[in-house]
Amino acid sequence: MVMSSALAGSIAYLGPAGSWTHQACLDLFGEKDLVPLSREELFSEYQKGKVERACIPVTTSVVGVTPYMDAVLDLPDAMIVAEYPKMLGYSLLARPGTKREDVTEVLAHPVAFEEVKPWLNREMPRVRRTDAASGGAAAQAVANSPALDKASFGPKVGASVYQLISLVDGIEEGPHNVTRWWVLGRNMPAPTGNDKTSLLVNASDDNFGAVLGSFNQAGVQVLTVYERPSKKTLDTHRYLIEVAGHAKQGKLLQFLQAHGDIRILGSYPRK
Repeated sequence: MVMSSALAGSIAYLGPAGSWTHQACLDLFGEKDLVPLSREELFSEYQKGKVERACIPVTTSVVGVTPYMDAVLDLPDAMIVAEYPKMLGYSLLARPGTKREDVTEVLAHPVAFEEVKPWLNREMPRVRRTDAASGGAAAQAVANSPALDKASFGPKVGASVYQLISLVDGIEEGPHNVTRWWVLGRNMPAPTGNDKTSLLVNASDDNFGAVLGSFNQAGVQVLTVYERPSKKTLDTHRYLIEVAGHAKQGKLLQFLQAHGDIRILGSYPRK
């Protein structure tokens, strides 16, 4: 991994290269200034101000919240500056010379296995399934394997990074297979007229209804609500509440001024 002294101005993503988050960053920013980091390094270096931006997958249409959302909510000063939803279509990657019938083991991130499960159950039901830390890590493991009996699920970028070939493309591609990333930055973007604001609300079972009612009374449109554990008691929770509008405009501005206990995680163009 890259040392922190070389990270200034960079865009960090969950490494190694060849993952869907790598592909999302290529889509958004191109190749310049991209830095692959481990999960621990990414959140630590962002919190320290050593990276300018960080790209993190937070929700999917198949499994809902990813394991990375809570890490974002744990940051004391996270600022979401963009969201990026992408329809995924997986490739089955293997070393050159490998045939599909040679494959006895497939590697993928656990979320990826859920997303390709219908295809895998139908097309390769007997292969061994091995979890990897990311699509990039899975592709890297296949590239380093001495035998031609392994393959990985991930984006096609993994083939170019690790000199692999694609045995099958477009696996489970469609509107049912979408991942959304947050881009963390430093400064809230200006209003565009079509914005979304992410808010963090702490509430108990007894007062959550009143919390939601306050949004409705203020005329603020709630788009999505995700319950996350408070890590304190069973009847208290952290809620990620995403609403239409910008935190510096209109009814939402007035609402937030009247509810100082609600934490603003970011306002950004709605995609």
